[in-house]
Amino acid sequence: MKSTSSLSLIAGTVALAAVTGFAVLTAPGDGDTERTATAARLPVERSTLLCPAPGLSELSETTYTSFTPASDGAGAAGTAELTPAAPSEITDGEGEDKSDKKDKGKDEKKGDEKADAGKPVVALKEPGKPAVAEESGADTPALVGTATGRLAPGWSAQQTTMVEAGEGRGLLGVSCTVPDTDFWFPAASTAKSRQDYVHLTNPDDTAAVADIELYGPEGSLKSEVGEGITVPARSSVPVLISTLTSEAVDDVTVHVTTRTGRVGAVVRAADDKTGSDWLAASTAPTGTLVMPGIPDDATSVRLVAFAPGDDDADLKVKLLGKTGAITPAGNDGLHVKSQMTASIDLKDLTKGEPGSLLLTPEKDGKTTPVVAALRVVRGSGDKQEVAYIPATSPVGARATVADNRSEGSVLSLTAPGAAATVKVTASAGSGGGEKVVKKYTVKGSTTLAVVPTAPSGLKGGYALTVETESGGPVHAARTLTVTQGGIKMFTVQTLPDDGGTVEVPEAVQDLSVLRD
Repeated sequence: MKSTSSLSLIAGTVALAAVTGFAVLTAPGDGDTERTATAARLPVERSTLLCPAPGLSELSETTYTSFTPASDGAGAAGTAELTPAAPSEITDGEGEDKSDKKDKGKDEKKGDEKADAGKPVVALKEPGKPAVAEESGADTPALVGTATGRLAPGWSAQQTTMVEAGEGRGLLGVSCTVPDTDFWFPAASTAKSRQDYVHLTNPDDTAAVADIELYGPEGSLKSEVGEGITVPARSSVPVLISTLTSEAVDDVTVHVTTRTGRVGAVVRAADDKTGSDWLAASTAPTGTLVMPGIPDDATSVRLVAFAPGDDDADLKVKLLGKTGAITPAGNDGLHVKSQMTASIDLKDLTKGEPGSLLLTPEKDGKTTPVVAALRVVRGSGDKQEVAYIPATSPVGARATVADNRSEGSVLSLTAPGAAATVKVTASAGSGGGEKVVKKYTVKGSTTLAVVPTAPSGLKGGYALTVETESGGPVHAARTLTVTQGGIKMFTVQTLPDDGGTVEVPEAVQDLSVLRD
């Protein structure tokens, strides 16, 4: 007969693994020996996402899209809601208010914000169909979201903001982030022409404490105010990067870590000439990096890389285009000194064909971990627009990007090694329409850029889900373009694996023999 304690142990272990992705099963016995277990993959039971405050412009119009891919499994009904975080002032790291907002009406506004704090901005009702909400103005808050039950596996949310003119002009897009304790942001800046903010959002009920380190071409930028930044419970704090150091540097790598708690982190980068967009974190430091989705009409591409370890990195630089890999003229390699930010101007390297950038070690067998990102500009003169493409991990089993529209979406699929086949699902529309499924084969060392087939009878927006079916790893990105005033405003989001399943150990010991 199985004991009650044994059954509780099994249930608790499975639940822990499904929520956290980690569990160890220890069975009582002689010496309470820990037993190894084989792993099965189960859907996660809870997901958390954080969306930064859109910005300071009264002209901003923000669309939030929440989506969970349809699944064959049943599972509990669950919920998926994004609710406002508590408001926080802009800070320089020491808690000093750096905003230009007036005090008039502040008390009344705070009262309204407090009343609305628990009311969802967007609530997802079912898998396979996006939920959309719109907000406007400078005071749109950051959002904290949780999904449970069958809405948790693969849950994604997209925040897209249009600022047609003035401060922060551009189409700003970001996939809402998973909280973590370590983030790298190459391609930020403290130059006088830039206004870059690190947005830190805390999803938990206790305060988090974060540190921000800055690295330029000569190494660490001295800063005392970047240490010990408190992010209150369920709140968001934007930090103006240029206030953390007295040095004005064009290319800066930002490193965010937490000493207490966890945060979501993303950089809002704004330039006087080229507009603004969100810079998402690079994938964790590694020896080979892929930055997918460079538009065919890019007029300027700048690569920024950083080696966080003790060793320098020598990297090969290749463009993976429509027909294969090529070496950019005059820029076949990049030397990255340890703890220093390196950059090269690749100009209009795509030459009318979409592509992706691949960084690999110069010498076989010598791998030095690096992080990297691209600053991409389209247009010229006063009609320039900027977007950022961080190095990203492969699609893996499945990845999703939300907020696709009837026009303006391009999906880039890159196979840096062997050829691969992927399945792409355009979901049902948020206001109506039936999903469409297509399969694509991506040749090795190439980039395939496709205009997705929109759902039949589409009303509203839709999500794109990419699943790897066979072959080597695939990296993906979605470019969304909206033309305003003759300017191709655009934003690029990468599609890393959604982490919708976790490994759960299977017991190798028959616990039916255990007794109370």
